[in-house]
Amino acid sequence: MAAAQSTGHANHTQTPENGADHIDHHLEEDEEEEEDVTEIQEEPFDFDGYLDDYPDDTEELDIIHARVTSIPDLHLERFKSLTRLCMRQNLIIDIEGLEQNTKLTELDLYDNKISKIRGLDALVNLETLDLSFNKIKHVQHISNLKRLRTLYLVSNKLSVLEGLDELTELTSLEVGANRIRVIENLEKLVNMEQLWLGKNKITKLQNLSPLRNLTLLSIQSNRLTRIEGLEALEHLEELYVSNNAIEKLEGLDKNTKLRVLDVAGNRISELENIRHLHNLEEFWANSNLLHDQTQLTPNLGPEVMPKLETVYLEHNPLQKELGTAYRIKIKLALPQVKQIDATYTI
Repeated sequence: MAAAQSTGHANHTQTPENGADHIDHHLEEDEEEEEDVTEIQEEPFDFDGYLDDYPDDTEELDIIHARVTSIPDLHLERFKSLTRLCMRQNLIIDIEGLEQNTKLTELDLYDNKISKIRGLDALVNLETLDLSFNKIKHVQHISNLKRLRTLYLVSNKLSVLEGLDELTELTSLEVGANRIRVIENLEKLVNMEQLWLGKNKITKLQNLSPLRNLTLLSIQSNRLTRIEGLEALEHLEELYVSNNAIEKLEGLDKNTKLRVLDVAGNRISELENIRHLHNLEEFWANSNLLHDQTQLTPNLGPEVMPKLETVYLEHNPLQKELGTAYRIKIKLALPQVKQIDATYTI
């Protein structure tokens, strides 16, 4: 019997956000499309009686890494009270056999072999759906899921954002590690609070104005060259644009509620256009081209950013220029800061 396991949803490809837990993802600019590899066929498993020990009124099931290939083989129709079903890391090809489980609010099919979204029409109470790490090319057949609030489609084969118009209650969408080139077709998702687009092939920040409730935008490891198109996002608190090709800090005039700004791994040479971000608590700018220590206090000092506690400035020319005095000089310039790179100050 598969052991019950936690199904708490970590962000699958994004990085946040705090201290040394921050991990940058590097995307090759000319990354080749992944080719399907012939998979080893696993020996069929007899699931007859597999769930006999569970009573009919079971509300939660974890069937993880159990070599399940067919959901109907599990005879889940008898679990009329089921609200959460986790079937991670199996070999499921089709979503089927769930028509009677209409009380489901959470369905987790992370890491299976699903290529098409279907078989979900009856699950009108779903609030969380995880189809990450599958082989899905198109978002379709989910318009009935009008109560859906969180949707994970990480690491599939999506090239276009589509099929989301009816999901107006959606507050979090995670589509990192796909093949998306354009931010589009999101204008109906006016309740969206978090949008994760990391590790795609997006070249421009655009079509985001309708998402006025957005508090978090992550678009790391793409192909951006500018920070733009964020004027309407006045509630934005966290912005992650690391590992792109951005050359200038700009386009943040209206984003005064920002608490976290991550521009690490870009081509930024000047600290500018950020003095108005008085609520900033974390500033990640490591691995850029920053070279002038005299820009630190005017742009990041306690007079303009009294709440700033964490700065990442390592792997800039600035660090080499200051040599062994690097951390001392940063602390003198930014006395309010409690963490410089991965080191906490006294």
